[in-house]
Amino acid sequence: QVHLAESGGGLVPSGGSLRLACIVSGTSLNDYMMGWFRQAPGKEREFVAALTWRHVMPYYANTADARFTDGRFIISRDDAKNTMYLQMNSLKPEDTAVYYCAAGTLKYWNPGTAGNASNYNYWGQGTQVTVSS
Repeated sequence: QVHLAESGGGLVPSGGSLRLACIVSGTSLNDYMMGWFRQAPGKEREFVAALTWRHVMPYYANTADARFTDGRFIISRDDAKNTMYLQMNSLKPEDTAVYYCAAGTLKYWNPGTAGNASNYNYWGQGTQVTVSS
């Protein structure tokens, strides 16, 4: 049974930082894409970032080149801990949402497939991030 558990959410002032963690149990992650999504009240779930676990190839939403961060959100992982992270910097009130981690086993990944929530098989329960203005 694959289980994902997010942690690290909370209330932070505008301009602050948070680091979310997603601990995965029940499977080896070498063949997985791991992703972060978020959902704000009244809005659809949207892609934030993802990486291939084996090769640590990242994909980001809303950056000039999807392979590179613009410094606001940085995805990483610790293989020994089976844990994925999302470092969030320069947070804005519009970043307020429930943040979810997800795991998918699609064979071929690219920025388009990484950002599609339907390609992920397993999801965590989410962690609330609130950014005050």
